[in-house]
Amino acid sequence: MTRPMNIAEKILAAHAGLDEVKPGQLITAKIDITLANDITGPVAIKEFKKIGVEKVFDSSRVVFVPDHFVPNKDIKSAQQAKMVREFSKEQNLKNYFEVGRMGIEHALLPEKGIVTAGDLIIGADSHTCTYGALGAFSTGVGSTDLACAMAAGETWFKVPSSIKVEFRGKLNKWVSAKDLILHLIGDIGVDGALYKVLEIGGSAIENMEMDGRLTICNMAIEAGAKSGIIVPDNITRQYLESRSVRKPVFYNSDTGAEYEKELVYDASNIEPTVAFPHLPENTKPVSKAGNVKIDQAVIGSCTNGRLSDLKITAEILKGRKVHPDVRLIVFPGTQDIYLEALKLGYIETIIEAQGAVSTPTCGPCLGGWAGILAQGEKCISTTNRNFVGRMGHVDSEVYLSSPAVAAASAVLGRIASPEELD
Repeated sequence: MTRPMNIAEKILAAHAGLDEVKPGQLITAKIDITLANDITGPVAIKEFKKIGVEKVFDSSRVVFVPDHFVPNKDIKSAQQAKMVREFSKEQNLKNYFEVGRMGIEHALLPEKGIVTAGDLIIGADSHTCTYGALGAFSTGVGSTDLACAMAAGETWFKVPSSIKVEFRGKLNKWVSAKDLILHLIGDIGVDGALYKVLEIGGSAIENMEMDGRLTICNMAIEAGAKSGIIVPDNITRQYLESRSVRKPVFYNSDTGAEYEKELVYDASNIEPTVAFPHLPENTKPVSKAGNVKIDQAVIGSCTNGRLSDLKITAEILKGRKVHPDVRLIVFPGTQDIYLEALKLGYIETIIEAQGAVSTPTCGPCLGGWAGILAQGEKCISTTNRNFVGRMGHVDSEVYLSSPAVAAASAVLGRIASPEELD
């Protein structure tokens, strides 16, 4: 009889062909999906070619999404995108996404059903942990490890221990998934889950739609986690039903499964939350933010560029104008999200409020382009990191928040709660 296992251990055991695994164990496991973008992809391609194999292990399971510097911002980025494009054609990859058909990778892959429940996924991007929202084990790796997995279809893991996190109770008005994950990171710190799995549940999560779950798992890495994961339920099944290109496998955690520790939070006690510079753990309730004037607000990214994020943004901006001293830049997560937001009038509302709307791109999140900060400028952003120089000049500042707080701040010209506009 096997030991009781949690969901992460079950997925790793299944992909390693083992009856059971335990924390600290070294395993070799088969991979369902490998992913790279226009920054990490070229490095992986160069390393892949050094290996000496001619073809990737499976042309339907190797995914390239140019999204960081596209549409190309300069000659160097154009060369990087060209390398990814040519390799994808040469390998006849099913899942290569060109400008106009792409999206921000971690918004695009769930939407397209390329990743699904029960998968083991690696990506040369740290926010690959996003797909844990579907009941998958997904994690970021280096480009060299990715190249080997592209060739062999498998890689090695040290089985991580897990931390069980429960958010119980009902969310207050204006409190969202982003506020829950910022609250957690503020509590345990950016190294509070180092090389561990954050298994996130509780009644507040059970009542949360997929957009919010994706936001929470996206930021597991900001607590140092190897992966974030949510046990799949009916909401997961309904989301995957119409889109999953492969049959999902729904794992759960056994009664008596081992956890390093368990954390419980009362969601009704959590306010809209802001992470101050220069770490995601440096959090404060928005009510204690003080008078912080902003120069820019960014709404979008793989964390908060989904349709529900654009909806709440449009609801707050409706009939209002962005503060004259503020630049509001909005990035829908994918082309499909952009199109649906157009049909629903969200984009029109944002533009009427004097916000700028861009094609899907990672752009300003990594200080890449289309929203770089000058010296001394302050930005409130729905992205996932606010390290020194993350969005531009080393003397600029990034404050992380939900779309609701970012939109309200864009209107008022300072970090503010949406309650101030009620």
